Amino acid sequence: MTGNKPLAMVTGGSSGIGFELAKQFAKNGFDVAISGSSDKVNEAADALRSLDAEAYPFKADASTYDGVEGFWTFTQGLGRPLEAAALNVGIGIGGAFVDNDLEDEFRLLRINVTGTVHMAKRVVQHMVKNGRGRILITSSVSATLPTPYETVYGPSKAFGYMFAESLREELRSTGVTVTALLPGATNSDFHANAGMGDTKLGGQQKNDKTLVAKQGFEALMNDIDHVVGGDQNTKRQVLENRTTPEPVKAARQAELTQPQ
Repeated sequence: MTGNKPLAMVTGGSSGIGFELAKQFAKNGFDVAISGSSDKVNEAADALRSLDAEAYPFKADASTYDGVEGFWTFTQGLGRPLEAAALNVGIGIGGAFVDNDLEDEFRLLRINVTGTVHMAKRVVQHMVKNGRGRILITSSVSATLPTPYETVYGPSKAFGYMFAESLREELRSTGVTVTALLPGATNSDFHANAGMGDTKLGGQQKNDKTLVAKQGFEALMNDIDHVVGGDQNTKRQVLENRTTPEPVKAARQAELTQPQ
């Protein structure tokens, strides 16, 4: 019976990597609460139910306090302990910093940074009280290098990565684990939505989002601190980023992300 299954939540679970993560939970014995910013969240829930899981959709604007708090209140209203949480929702903005709209960049920070901290606070306090739980925070390979022409996005993902690693250490003795997922460029609508369709990166072949989600889910369930999501070339690039000087990485990345 679905009511006896463990409950997971996925923010930004209606499309892209978030939807694939929700499918991983559903296929592996969880019921899933998902949030999304459009009516597509209801379609995603229907698809999850076809995997023999119960799905609970919630439409919310993740850039607002009320949107984040509303999804948490909705999940708590299910009356079940939360066993796993994928804090996945995030957006990108391409283009030159000098040209981009300031309010758009503030919105990115509200979703990628403030909203992540907000939801993490609720999830952590709930799980620590219960003495168990698993948390996955979606960061990005962009957390490992400068990101010109995504100049606010990359640092927001670096925050997510270090936030996850820091929180993991704090919670070591509580029964709650934290894992960071660092996807490379993935075959979702992310780059198109970020206005990067005219960049070299936007036109490159991408990692499979189903594979990335599976890697993230397996790392979460095996209590691994972080995992790079993608193929061997993506993983190799992250290893190289550890030793490559920042100006070299910045120049290389600019060739991929500068609008044509």
